[in-house]
Amino acid sequence: MKKSKSAYWLYFLGAYVIIQFIWWGYHLIQLSANLPQEDAQLSKRIGMVFGEGAVFLFILSFGIYRIRKSISKEMAFQQQQQNFLLTITHELKTPIAALKLYIQTLQKHNLPNDKKQSILKGALDENERLSQLIENILNASKAENKQFQLQKQAIEIVGFCQEIIERYRARYHQDVLALSAPSKLICHADQQMLEAILVNLIENALKYGGTAQQIQIAIEQLDRLVAIKISDEGPGIEVNEQPHIFEKFYRVGSEEIRKKAGSGLGLFIVSEYVRLHNGSIRYLDNKPKGSIFEIILPI
Repeated sequence: MKKSKSAYWLYFLGAYVIIQFIWWGYHLIQLSANLPQEDAQLSKRIGMVFGEGAVFLFILSFGIYRIRKSISKEMAFQQQQQNFLLTITHELKTPIAALKLYIQTLQKHNLPNDKKQSILKGALDENERLSQLIENILNASKAENKQFQLQKQAIEIVGFCQEIIERYRARYHQDVLALSAPSKLICHADQQMLEAILVNLIENALKYGGTAQQIQIAIEQLDRLVAIKISDEGPGIEVNEQPHIFEKFYRVGSEEIRKKAGSGLGLFIVSEYVRLHNGSIRYLDNKPKGSIFEIILPI
């Protein structure tokens, strides 16, 4: 993204003021060198001017640095928003176009029953994808505007995860997810938020690792806490990008080289929901390859 005009004016003004200070300082040094040695009072005043000028120059330089940093941050956020709009437009159009194609195929052709079922399944999958995308957009807006209120209830989290696993098994007709957990564990949480947390992390793992892998879900009780780990066998995340993965609109890699679809909202929503539960989330490398997202929630 090109730098804004305000950034260029800031650089110009900062450079001009600093050069002027150096120029004035040079003349003061020349002036003090030509003063008689006995004029101690005037030399003292010149020293005070140098000292105050140095402090002012330091404050000015620090202020310019902070303003520059703020402008750079705002520009980066604007770039992320622009990328998000471009991506989300494509993401919304793709399932809509696919649904239209499926419906037109059913209308125009007299297909055998198995073909119809296959097309209907594809249409349902695209509808699910569209619903998830819209849900993420709405949830991100609510999270940013602090519009969420927790509706906590007692959830048997092991059975809850098993239900989600069964949905994915029916969707892909294979065991994509594996669960490692105690026989039973009660957790007090908002059910809709907990489901959104798990689904977003699972979808993230599937997006980057595919259905050929096996995603591991591990649940463990830690005193009055519950730890949930979701591990995949994808490419993992580069060290320099790990601090930013929970930021709104942030997506790993550049828009030019990124091949996987996404809005940059999933992990932001997960982190906000976990925070609302007074929990924590962190990223870990999955050796030898892949990612692990660990969630800690109070029971």
